[in-house]
Amino acid sequence: MIRITELSLPLDNAIDKETEIASLRHLIISKLHIQNSDILSLTLQRKALDARKKQQIHFVYNVDLTLKNESMLTLSAFKNVKEISPVKEDTLIIGNEELTNRPVVIGFGPSGIFAAYLLAKYGYRPIVLERGANVDERSKRWDAFLETGVFDEEGNILFGEGGAGTFSDGKLTTLINDPRCDLILKTLHEGGADEEILYRSKPHIGTDVLRNVIKNIRHKMIEMGGEVRFHSKLTGFRMIDGVLDGVEVNHQEILKTQVCLLGIGHSARDTFEMIYNHHLKIQQKPFSIGVRIEHLQEMINTAQYGSFANHPSLGAADYKLSYHSPSGRSAYTFCMCPGGTVVCSSSEEGTVLTNGMSYHARDLKNANAALLVNVSPSEYGTNHPLAGVEFQRQFEQKAFRLGGMNYHAPVQLVGDFLNDKCSSGFGTVKPSYKPGTKFIKMTDILPPFVTNTLKEALLDFDKKIKGFASKDAILTGVETRSSSPIRIERNQQLESNISGIYPIGEGAGYAGGIMSSAVDGLKAAEQIILHFKPFKK
Repeated sequence: MIRITELSLPLDNAIDKETEIASLRHLIISKLHIQNSDILSLTLQRKALDARKKQQIHFVYNVDLTLKNESMLTLSAFKNVKEISPVKEDTLIIGNEELTNRPVVIGFGPSGIFAAYLLAKYGYRPIVLERGANVDERSKRWDAFLETGVFDEEGNILFGEGGAGTFSDGKLTTLINDPRCDLILKTLHEGGADEEILYRSKPHIGTDVLRNVIKNIRHKMIEMGGEVRFHSKLTGFRMIDGVLDGVEVNHQEILKTQVCLLGIGHSARDTFEMIYNHHLKIQQKPFSIGVRIEHLQEMINTAQYGSFANHPSLGAADYKLSYHSPSGRSAYTFCMCPGGTVVCSSSEEGTVLTNGMSYHARDLKNANAALLVNVSPSEYGTNHPLAGVEFQRQFEQKAFRLGGMNYHAPVQLVGDFLNDKCSSGFGTVKPSYKPGTKFIKMTDILPPFVTNTLKEALLDFDKKIKGFASKDAILTGVETRSSSPIRIERNQQLESNISGIYPIGEGAGYAGGIMSSAVDGLKAAEQIILHFKPFKK
């Protein structure tokens, strides 16, 4: 097998998969001086868009080939051609220590899903405790909230099957370079995600598709011996001589276990409080706060793709921007959702906070992204490990009050924000947030170090994307859950200071996004597998 890198195709040659593969095959035959019949298989390994020159936007590919007679090629004679070996999945060595009870995984977000999946695959029969509902019930409860405005603390879009990422864009882009990513993408594809996630440089699933994918993975995990219990909240631990002996569920049941993987997510604040009271060591951690910014997707397409905007090979354009202020602050865009909506992500009564969501097609009218400024623990006000939670909460509660105390979100047009005045009407961009919005001044909610940095960043970003700071763009507040405000301490074996408890994923402070959280869950499951024998009773 050989891999050929940096193959370029014009956009017209990537209109559909059939045209794309045929074009690549023709290009490879010409490049390697071989016959079409010499190619036994052709697999896309990577596909990325090169839009650096707006007049020459094109796709760049890496392709894996199996040839009839690889000896016909002198690989050193060809640039960007190398021999590769087929990837084999590593088999883990099973540990020797007996498990007296089934391992328990807390949370069925990305870290918990993949930790439980791997444990089930190796015969450990994990039990997953998820405080929220299954994905179908989650969708019904969220729709009911949007219709009625009646808040449901256990039915929000942060808790439940799939975690917060279920109601998002399903972005699988990550900065980590870990071979476990391939297993994650393969599992998601087997669960029903499009094949493109296996090779696109910026893969995404879309919340509409992701919901079924997560459900299919759950069913597969159960077939392998796992179990998922919804509406089952971790409410305590039982320890004997400082070692985990069981977990308390819903203040009612003790589930005996000597292994608990703690994938609680970044918003389970009552659980943060509980684990602090059980003396798990917790550190403060920096995070970011700000707003969601909304533009017309058409404007973003034109700014990013020029005359190629709306080409059928491209889809909706995205962006990723950062700014470093002379003050020492940083501002950046995060979780950009092309052709998506701004959504209410409140997980506590009397708070308003936002997130972004896109469906697989990314074909709605607006683009949105988080526009954030970094916050350090020195600004939390106290040294208490959970001070970051209170820091977040004060702005979410302000947003609730100023929004009208009915879960409507406070909004301001960018032009008015830059001129420090309250908006009075929308322009070309209409807000996508539901259940509703109310005009306010963001300076009445967010601290000056955030709003001042955001103003600088908007002007800077407008130089990079023409129209980014247009007067009609909408700021919707507030965005506070960019990452967890805590880090639960753990050792090299990923175990906390209490033996048997393994903090994992974004909520524990060791990941940021679907992929890195899933990888962290796999790492913890590997530690269990390497240490213990599968539970057989």
